[in-house]
Amino acid sequence: MSDSTPIPFELGLYSFGERTPDTQTGLTVSPQQRLRDLLEEIELADQVGLDVYGIGEHHRTDYLVSTPAVVLAAAAARTKTIRLTSAVTVLGTEDPVRVFQAFATLDLISGGRAEIMAGRGSFSESFPIFIGGMPRDYDELFAEKLDLLLQLRDSERISWSGKYRPALVNVGIYPRPAQDELPIWLAVGGTPASAVRAGQLGLPLALAIIGGMPEQFKGFTDLYRDSAAQAGRDPAALKLGINSHGYIAATSQAARDESFPAHAAAMYAIGKERGWSKMTRQQYDASSTLRGAYFVGDPEQVAEKILYQHEIFDHNRFLLQMSVGTLPHAQIMKAVELYGTQVAPLVRSEVAKRQKREVVSV
Repeated sequence: MSDSTPIPFELGLYSFGERTPDTQTGLTVSPQQRLRDLLEEIELADQVGLDVYGIGEHHRTDYLVSTPAVVLAAAAARTKTIRLTSAVTVLGTEDPVRVFQAFATLDLISGGRAEIMAGRGSFSESFPIFIGGMPRDYDELFAEKLDLLLQLRDSERISWSGKYRPALVNVGIYPRPAQDELPIWLAVGGTPASAVRAGQLGLPLALAIIGGMPEQFKGFTDLYRDSAAQAGRDPAALKLGINSHGYIAATSQAARDESFPAHAAAMYAIGKERGWSKMTRQQYDASSTLRGAYFVGDPEQVAEKILYQHEIFDHNRFLLQMSVGTLPHAQIMKAVELYGTQVAPLVRSEVAKRQKREVVSV
């Protein structure tokens, strides 16, 4: 057992800034309106006491945000305490210097609330745009860029050389962030090597669970913590987050009825590119049960499910994506309110009790 103080449990949201037709009306809001709505959602998340908001990076017609740091900077000016992170930054097609500078600037604007969530990304559309296609050894590319990003965070002046970027020779990289150490998370889906890398480097790990049963992913978190221990790090001092899809309404029936059409349409649009079959309502309802992947239900059910997974993973952050497909802005705002005012207090109270019992038992 570690002697370190328990890490507080954080609850938050993430969005890709989806911009697709509303399944109820068939209408698509303007890009300007979608961004206004997104900023209002982040502002409300801050007001109701949620801890984190993440914005994903995409380069395709159904998602609006290609530069998360810009949107997060706008959100920083409208919020007070909520942490602001990418979810994710597709590091393989980014220049780590520019990533660091963008998020250091965000950190200054927000008063020390910025984070980076670096990952491979779930789509490949950025590769032909920025580097001409998918490289043969993508893992080598990602590892090199992550190494540079970490060195930029840790040192104001840097000398560095690699295979995929011009060398840096004793140069200063500015601005520097407000935080002494800008948090850099490693986001993973189903790649064990990424969990090992995060553990070896001592980086916080964000694990996406958007299908299957949660216990199927226990091996990834065990691998993460075992790799950290083998590298001489304290696994209990590392942060672990779970990112999942879901939606909250006053009743479980309303939550499923309101969210299913939009969710199914969005997943089908993506699935056609990957050979997935169309999701049925029966499958959606099954995935919304306690052992399913989706956090869809009333506040008590969603809190119960977060706590159920906490027993499995012992994680200390949970991020929910409620805008997988386009839902009316008013419904998302109500769901955010329920999350912050009803779900979060239940989860925080129970996790605090569990941590207290754990300390007493040592």
